[in-house]
Amino acid sequence: MATNARLDHRNPLVFDTHELGRRPGALQRLSRTVDAPKDLGIQDVVGVPEGTPLELELRLESVMEGVLVTGTARARAQGECVRCLEPLGLELEADFQELFSYPDADDRGRVIAEPGDDAEDDEDRFHLEDGLFDLEPVLRDAVVLALPMQPVCQDDCPGLCSECGARLADDPDHHHEAVDIRWAALQGLAGTMTDGEKDEMSGAEPGVDEKQEK
Repeated sequence: MATNARLDHRNPLVFDTHELGRRPGALQRLSRTVDAPKDLGIQDVVGVPEGTPLELELRLESVMEGVLVTGTARARAQGECVRCLEPLGLELEADFQELFSYPDADDRGRVIAEPGDDAEDDEDRFHLEDGLFDLEPVLRDAVVLALPMQPVCQDDCPGLCSECGARLADDPDHHHEAVDIRWAALQGLAGTMTDGEKDEMSGAEPGVDEKQEK
């Protein structure tokens, strides 16, 4: 990932590493609770609603190449059961680790802006900008990996009735009488026939039963 364009230190997901320094081995631990950004999760499936408290526990370690950030994010996610379509909530815990690299610099610490032969690989890297780093893209990737692709309200959720859409968990004995499709058409036809037509179908003459009764 190329160097970010102007990070804003007021953004709650932007962190300052100046206090850590550039001495390899230096450590800093941070705890921060922020409002979850928009669209954090798997779209239209499950995610952390915008504005939900998001707890962050971070460990910043200075290494030769930059700052290694290790952390955990915790929040309450919401979604919809893929079987019965009922709303559900679950506790999210997403772990992540990412290296934010120092910009390439000469022996006087001046940034070298010209890309080298590894410019393509550089697109996949995260960089520090004036000692700041943006955690949001790393956080988004971690949250997606931590969330279930097919959330369910309970492991044994029976889902919905395929015929009428009733929620089977609410009525374990729910069922429909099985109808042989070979007879269904005949039953429907019989319901629309007159008595005379039924007699003809059976081979009897109309009114025979009445004469016999007399």
